[in-house]
Amino acid sequence: MLDKTVKRILNADVYDAAVETPLDRATALSTRLKNEVFIKREDLQEVFSFKIRGAYNKMSSLNAKQRSEGVLCASAGNHAQGLAQAAKLMGVRATIVMPVTTPEIKVASVRARGAKVVLFGDTFNDALSHALALEKQRNLHFIHPFDDPEIIAGQGTVAMEILHQHSAKVDAVFVPVGGGGLIAGIAAYIKTVRPETQVIGVEYEESASLAAAMAAGRRVKLKQVGIFADGIAVAQVGKHTWPLMKQYVDGVITVSSDEICAAVKDIFDDTRVIAEPAGAVSVAGMKKYVADKQCRGQTLITISTGANANFDRLRYVTERAEVGEQREAILAVTIPERQGAFKKFVKVLGKRLITEFNYRRDDADSARIFLGIKIANREEREQIIAQLEATNYSVLDLTDNELAKTHIRHMVGGKASGTQDETLTRFEFPERPGALADFLTLLGARWNITLFHYRNHGAAYGRVLAGMQVPKSEARAFQDSLAQLNYRHWDETHNAAYALFL
Repeated sequence: MLDKTVKRILNADVYDAAVETPLDRATALSTRLKNEVFIKREDLQEVFSFKIRGAYNKMSSLNAKQRSEGVLCASAGNHAQGLAQAAKLMGVRATIVMPVTTPEIKVASVRARGAKVVLFGDTFNDALSHALALEKQRNLHFIHPFDDPEIIAGQGTVAMEILHQHSAKVDAVFVPVGGGGLIAGIAAYIKTVRPETQVIGVEYEESASLAAAMAAGRRVKLKQVGIFADGIAVAQVGKHTWPLMKQYVDGVITVSSDEICAAVKDIFDDTRVIAEPAGAVSVAGMKKYVADKQCRGQTLITISTGANANFDRLRYVTERAEVGEQREAILAVTIPERQGAFKKFVKVLGKRLITEFNYRRDDADSARIFLGIKIANREEREQIIAQLEATNYSVLDLTDNELAKTHIRHMVGGKASGTQDETLTRFEFPERPGALADFLTLLGARWNITLFHYRNHGAAYGRVLAGMQVPKSEARAFQDSLAQLNYRHWDETHNAAYALFL
C-alpha cells in the first residue's frame, strides 16, 4: 500500500491548478521557542487552501465520459472551493452540497467559481447524505473530501515539496487531521524518503477522531464533533486514510480552541496572514509538543493549511488568543466592601496591565471583582494569585473556566434575588432559522427562563447561556427535553463562577 501511495504522489497531476507554496521560516516563533520553526504556506494557493491539490488530482483521474456527466461533493468549505476551481479549469459541471451553517464567505467563493451550491442540513453529515442521494438521482460522480487514494496522493505533494525545499534534517512535521487525507499522504511520502522524521497529527480536542482511533486500534466514530475548527470537524477518519495513519503516523496531539486562537495570532505575527482555525492547528500542536518535550534546537515544520476565515469570527479569536497563549489571567477576587478597599487592592496589583475590571455592588460586606490581567506566562499567573492570597484576598482562578470566559465576563452586573430552583445550562445553538424557536418550544414553554445570554462568533453555531426554573420533581423531564432538543449542552449549575457573579 505504501509503494502504491508514494507512486501516486510522484505522478500526481496538481500543478495546472496548484502552486508550489513557500516554506517560510517563522522568525518570531523560532526565537521564542528556541527551535527552527517553518510554516508551509498552503494559505497562498489560489483557493487559500491545500484542498485544490487533491481535488484536481482526482478530477484528472476521471475519464472524458465521467467528466461530461459532472461531479459533486459535500463540504463545509475548502474542499468545495478546491473542487469548484478544479471543475472550472477543466470545464466540468460541479454541484456542491454545503450545510446551511456554512460561513457565507465560503458559499460565495464556491459560487464565484461557477459551481452550483445546494444548501442542506445543519451538519456535514446531513450534507453528505444529501449529496450521496443526488449522486444516484442525477448520475453525478461524487468526489470525496479525503477518503480516496487520488485525493490522498494529491495532498501528499505537500510533503514532496517540503523535503525538496528543506534538504537538511527535519525533526518533526506537524499536520492537521480531519478525515486524514493530508496526513496520510504526507506520512506515506516522508516515511519512504526520510523515515527518521517524525510525522505528528494535530486535532482539535472536540473532533479528535484520530486520537480515538489510535487509542482503540480501529476507526471510531465520535458521538459529537465540535465545529470551531470546521475544516477538520470530522467524526471518523477514512477507510483509506486509516491504514496509512495507523502505521506511519508517530503520534497525535489534541489542542483546545484557546490554543488554536493563540496559534492564529502566532501565524499572523510571522506572516501577516489570518489563518482559519483549522489552518492554525498544526502550529498549536507544535507549540504544545515543544512545551511537553522541552526540546531546543530542533527543526520543526508546520502547515498553514487554509486562510478561509470568516471575518466575524476574528472577534472571538482575538478575545481568546491571549488566554490561549497564557498571556492573560482571568480571576475572581473578593475584597472587603468598605471605603478605600479598591485603592488598596489596586496597589497590591502594582503596575501590571489590567485588561478587564468588572464590578457591581451586590453584598454589604464583600465586593466580588471579575479581573483580567496581562501576564507573561503561567508562572506569573500563579505568582499573582499567591500574592493576592497572601494579602488575605479570596481568589478563584477562572482562566480555564469556559463559562466565565464565554459568558460571565460579558454579564457581570448583579444577582437575581428570589429566584428558586434555577438550573444553568450552556448550549451551542446551530446558526440557522428556527434554532431559538425550537429551544423555546421544547423548554421555554414549560419552564420559566430566568437568564439568557447569546453570543455568535461567525461560526456555524452560537453560544447560549440559559437559566431556567426547574423544580426537583421535574428534573428528569427537563433532561428528556434536552435530549430531544439535541443541542450540545453543559450543566453549569454548580460552576463556581456562576455562584460568585450570577
